[in-house]
Amino acid sequence: MASNDTTTVSSAIELVLAENTRISTAIARDDSEAARSAIDLLSAASRVFVLGSGRSGLALRMLAMRLMHGGLTVHVVGEVTTPAIAAGDVLLAASGSGTTAGIIRSATTAKEVGAQVIAVTTAADSPLAQLAQVAVIIPAAQKQDHGHTRSAQYSGGLFEQSLLLLGDALFHVMWQESGATAVELWPRHANLE
Repeated sequence: MASNDTTTVSSAIELVLAENTRISTAIARDDSEAARSAIDLLSAASRVFVLGSGRSGLALRMLAMRLMHGGLTVHVVGEVTTPAIAAGDVLLAASGSGTTAGIIRSATTAKEVGAQVIAVTTAADSPLAQLAQVAVIIPAAQKQDHGHTRSAQYSGGLFEQSLLLLGDALFHVMWQESGATAVELWPRHANLE
């Protein structure tokens, strides 16, 4: 268990790791079926679009890169080269509160054109979760939870960290199931750096 004194980098790392361990255990226990459904939708998608704001968006950009390494066609919503979403595509959207207006509008549009929606949020009853075919619930604090009821970390830090870990776990399962080797994925890494 992490120390109550988190005034050192070492103790703060212990706190962050302990909170993320608690969240990953809860997802494995309570939402493993939703995570499996997310993998199935992503694997079957014609194209994958990822959407999140702020740090959630950064975590999803990291997942987008890994999915591309795995051979999927992936777009980050908001980039100038992102095409229109269509039936057969999947929108993977993350919002801690599940109420971020732009994300709700995009999920609504995706659903209207026949695309599937995967939501990652803290709130099962949120508009984003209700729009989604699959909602993975991360039982972390929302960014406006300043009472430290679910996390001692600032704002939505635990949600964003858990989103990154969840994304890497989803990719890892997909990669293992594909049977591809790391050597086979390597040529998809950027070479214009």
